[in-house]
Amino acid sequence: MTGAILVLNAGSSSIKFSLFPGQEKPQRRDLICKGEIEGIGHQTHFRVEDGKGAALKNEQPPGCKTHEDALAVLFRWLRGAFPQVELAGAGHRIVHGGSLYTGPVRIDETMIAELRRLIPLAPLHEPYHLAGIAAVSSLRSALPQVGCFDTSFHRTQPKVASAFALPRRLTEEGIRRYGFHGLSYEYIASVLPDVVGPGTADGRVVVAHLGNGASMCAMLERKSVATSMSFTALDGLPMGQRCGNLDPGVVLYLMEAKGMGVKEISNLLWHESGLLGVSGLSNDMRALLASSDPHAKEAVDLFVYRICRELGSLASALGGLDAIVFTAGIGEHAAEIREKVCEQAAWLGLEIDKDANRRGGPEITKAGGKASGWVIRTDEDLMIARHTWTLLTQHPNA
Repeated sequence: MTGAILVLNAGSSSIKFSLFPGQEKPQRRDLICKGEIEGIGHQTHFRVEDGKGAALKNEQPPGCKTHEDALAVLFRWLRGAFPQVELAGAGHRIVHGGSLYTGPVRIDETMIAELRRLIPLAPLHEPYHLAGIAAVSSLRSALPQVGCFDTSFHRTQPKVASAFALPRRLTEEGIRRYGFHGLSYEYIASVLPDVVGPGTADGRVVVAHLGNGASMCAMLERKSVATSMSFTALDGLPMGQRCGNLDPGVVLYLMEAKGMGVKEISNLLWHESGLLGVSGLSNDMRALLASSDPHAKEAVDLFVYRICRELGSLASALGGLDAIVFTAGIGEHAAEIREKVCEQAAWLGLEIDKDANRRGGPEITKAGGKASGWVIRTDEDLMIARHTWTLLTQHPNA
């Protein structure tokens, strides 16, 4: 394999991308460029920076009404900016892989049909992943494409951790806990020994992926044992705009007492809840931490409280706690959130080192404690690039 690997993460009105060389297994230091085309169908904005963060492109291309229009702009720019680089494959982040996919797969018509079936389980993501796949197929029909799933990492969980207490016929139809953010957790698992040491890495570790979408995962021997998200990416922690864990009776009440329909409830739970709903101000943790509004404080306090409740649950699933790892936007950058969590979880053996925490770690707890706390930057794009490289070089006919 001598070409480059294009990593794509297609959303409803945006496409995030990264480009890695494909001569050997991709490394973070080898990143050629990354960027985003946002505002598809509206006022499109195209931004690119190189591997060191220097701006390469910042413009508003006209006429990007569809994902195919946006990718056509990207392909033209790549051809002009890097004429010596030939694409060898495209790797897609796909949120939901259902029960079928336990690892990355070469995209074909059978897989596309399966992903269409999964749209109701990930309505905010799956349709747009499919749009990105279709756009690449249309523009570069000969380019191999690989799907990498956020659910795959959690397939190591025991059956009891993935089951709901529902009639067996529904469980057999696929109504079960799947878990998400698996590409992020997989990356953290891959670098844990280098950061925390091999002994701790293979111990009882909880990873907190805290961003606009947030979840937590319990790992033993760097494999998923339990996680906070379940059937959809709506469950678990309160997030930027998603409610997180909710008594299903609330949904019945909204239907019966408030006369709300499916679309109205869906919009409420996915878009109007979480940090935004509680604060009434913003879904951005930076804005909430900077605000003097008491509702902003309530949103922050609820977020921390739910993290600590979930941490206790996951530590129980592990039989104890050796380390907690904070990652993603809030986890990596919000020192105040990390400090609050560690202080409230002192009963698990965490003793925060405030100076180290303010510096961003990597270790943010005092030495000699029963459990340690860490900050590790995640890299889902690199994980997708590596999966794509491996599949196309070692299993080209898969």
